[in-house]
Amino acid sequence: MAEHHGPDGPLHAAAVDDAAPALLAAWDAARERATPRLSWPQLNALLVVEREEGINLRGLASRLKMILSSASRLCDRLVASGMVERVPGRADRREIALYLTPSSRQLLDDLRRTRREILADVLRRMSPAGRAALIRGLTEFSAAASGAEGDSEARSA
Repeated sequence: MAEHHGPDGPLHAAAVDDAAPALLAAWDAARERATPRLSWPQLNALLVVEREEGINLRGLASRLKMILSSASRLCDRLVASGMVERVPGRADRREIALYLTPSSRQLLDDLRRTRREILADVLRRMSPAGRAALIRGLTEFSAAASGAEGDSEARSA
């Protein structure tokens, strides 16, 4: 596992960096096909609300790294388009909680299905060995990026 620290580290990083645009292009094509009426900031807001149902506007602004007034305008557009509901908080009625609507849940499901169809098409054009190596590598990459790999290595050292 220590090979990422060796002399090939920059070479491997360059290979991943060179491949990233293809992955991002597939991601963007899926977003454009499934959610053409949503901007990236609107989609990101929906994804935050999906992960943190009941988040308040201040929390949304923080997660999106936006100033509160910009997040408020973004939220206003999502409410007006029927994508997000504002609900008074349970503990403090002045606090507004944000929730996805059924139509936004369907939209996110459509986006994920479309994205997976596009990715499956690319994967079908790869060799079976290439696909298997990619899946193993991406699984490990995801774990390392989330810190899980580092935690387990630190415990075993």
